[in-house]
Amino acid sequence: MPDLTVHGTLVLTRNDVRTLMSIDECIVAVEDAFREHAAGRSIAPGVLGTHVANGGFHVKTAGLAGAIQRHPMFVAKVNANFPGNPAQHGLATIQGVIILFDAGDGRPLAVLDSIEITSVRTAAASAVAALHLARRHAAIVTVCGCGEQGRSQLRALVRVRPIRRVFAFDVDFGKAEAYATELSGELDLDIRPVRALGRGTRRSDIWVTCTPSRRWFVGREHVAPGALVLAVGADNHDKQEIEPELLAASTVVVDVLEQCAALGDLHHALESGVMRRENVHAELADVVSGKRPGRVADDQTIVFDSTGTALEDVAAAQLVYRRALATAAGTLFDLGSALTAPNADRLVSR
Repeated sequence: MPDLTVHGTLVLTRNDVRTLMSIDECIVAVEDAFREHAAGRSIAPGVLGTHVANGGFHVKTAGLAGAIQRHPMFVAKVNANFPGNPAQHGLATIQGVIILFDAGDGRPLAVLDSIEITSVRTAAASAVAALHLARRHAAIVTVCGCGEQGRSQLRALVRVRPIRRVFAFDVDFGKAEAYATELSGELDLDIRPVRALGRGTRRSDIWVTCTPSRRWFVGREHVAPGALVLAVGADNHDKQEIEPELLAASTVVVDVLEQCAALGDLHHALESGVMRRENVHAELADVVSGKRPGRVADDQTIVFDSTGTALEDVAAAQLVYRRALATAAGTLFDLGSALTAPNADRLVSR
């Protein structure tokens, strides 16, 4: 692909992102980003968060400086997380923007809506984890949390494992029913809404938790030996989905250790004293790169603590940006001027 740039900042909407990036491409890009991070070819990820009455905001940053792209890229993502939005305001829970920079000269290359990227890149990271940590023939999944992220998670998992049956669980059983109706047809799967976690769900090879829960609800009694738990929902210090003792009894892999120790389900295991940081098996980057082993036995229970890192955001954003340049998508602005730059003159090769 030719290396293209623009004179100005490209603005890309959620629809632009959805059109320009497939889940398969995002899975590959996210896996490559973790591999680059393990090789030391990244700008270290960081996070800053704050709470308000009905939700919270966080800022996540990271960059890629290696061989994947000719120019180093840096992102800063500002996301709002307001769980009551769908019911109270008819708005998405997650809203925000990603700013993509050229990390060589600091130019703001693009401003992207973050809803689609956040949803897809989070699911892509789970798919990467499943590739390396789930049993090869994993076929049964329990999804806890039947919102948008729960949908993205399943769409990504079917790309990497031979899923045939899904149990859908949500505190609002109607959401679980709607989830089953929608995705069973879309993905040609046997999806069964359940009112509780029990004997049926215990057969699951893979668990996905993507809820706003403040108290753990998946514990040792629920998860059979050999399962992979993809713990996605706990992304600040007062969220919790996984019993600390389940983490302590499992092989724990994290996306970013410092972040999970402060924000994820790992945070609660450390705080309760059932785990120490040294008990964490690996970061996902080290597993992807082969520095640390992934699954080594069929009866090995593994928990992947996924708090969401901007390494995933920069991987997805640079993918969307390059595709936008190649297809003349989006709207170009000169942020230093009141004038909109003409799109017809925007593409140059270098």
